[in-house]
Amino acid sequence: MTNLSATEGRRCTVVADDGTPIAVRSYGTPDAALTVVFVHGHCLHTESWAFLREHLLPHWQSATGMVFYDHRGHGESGHAHHDTYTIDQLATDLDAVLRAVAPHGPVVLVGHSMGAMVVLAYARLYPETIGHRVAGVGLIAGAAGGITEVGLGRLLNRHAVTSLQHAVVHAPRVMQASKRLSRWALGPLLREAGTGTRRVNPRVAAVSTAVLNETALLTMSGFLRSLLDFDEARTLHRFGDLPALVLAGSADLMIPFAHSVVLASQLAGAELVRIEGAGHGVILECAEEVARSITALVARVSTGTSTRYAVAG
Repeated sequence: MTNLSATEGRRCTVVADDGTPIAVRSYGTPDAALTVVFVHGHCLHTESWAFLREHLLPHWQSATGMVFYDHRGHGESGHAHHDTYTIDQLATDLDAVLRAVAPHGPVVLVGHSMGAMVVLAYARLYPETIGHRVAGVGLIAGAAGGITEVGLGRLLNRHAVTSLQHAVVHAPRVMQASKRLSRWALGPLLREAGTGTRRVNPRVAAVSTAVLNETALLTMSGFLRSLLDFDEARTLHRFGDLPALVLAGSADLMIPFAHSVVLASQLAGAELVRIEGAGHGVILECAEEVARSITALVARVSTGTSTRYAVAG
């Protein structure tokens, strides 16, 4: 039976390179043979992994370390200047987290939605780590680019994003009232887009609603331009034959499954997993199935890690 301390994990604050505090929660022994680092999506936070963590903790116990953290502007992490709300900055923050809480040994990076994009940006900014420190990757409901071409991302356009960001910075009180109206009007749509065609567990719906309500307006709008411009298609070759999991739901309206097909086709070591009826919030609504795929990824990594990491030094 998991005790309370194991359930809550170890909390710490990592200071990003520009001084922004990043809230981190770690599980397992600090000297675990392998550490899995979970990178959450836009407008989410550490608790978006809670259901998944419940399935992974009994399976791995302390043998495999787990690290969860909140992006800047999200959850319990600090807010920063809106100019730093970019995917490249999040990749730099990821590096700071790795240096602070997982400085040694191989790691597996698992990203959901924008978190998957952060993992790809990290591979571009820190290519020397891929196949050395980074021994595997999981890309869940992610894309390498073109998110405005299919799905709900088509609603994004440069003029609208620029106007929204300007209004949030220069008329925050008016926009805060607008945010309350948007929650009332768009909340049901966003929840439906996130949960796909499966019957939604009330606990999942409650967590989704809470996360939406907790996200600051500056955070919601701040990353949109970076998402709009995101294109890491030319980064994918850096992963070579590294063990990779590409997973998404068949009913994802935010980032349709076609994006995952493209990702998997460009990654020689990829296993492509399609979860029928699941939406963009697949890590919440299908946590047990996602956990099985992640444990399978880690098992694949573990079979080759000792040799690969010994060579990498």
